[in-house]
Amino acid sequence: MKKNLSSTDKLIRLLIAIIIIALFYSEVLTGTIGIIALVLALVLAITSLVSFCPIYALLGISTCKKEEIKQ
Repeated sequence: MKKNLSSTDKLIRLLIAIIIIALFYSEVLTGTIGIIALVLALVLAITSLVSFCPIYALLGISTCKKEEIKQ
């Protein structure tokens, strides 16, 4: 897998995941919507940690700079 997420993109995904988790545990998001939100948070966190987004790959998008790809 080639990296296709920039550092900024990864940070934003992690922040959104943390916010979703906080909303779930503070019971703002509950029930089915809460579970779906947690799954979304999990996907965002995983894609952030591995620096690869399959949707970006399908669409041919890359926010990663050329210097970061070489790493």
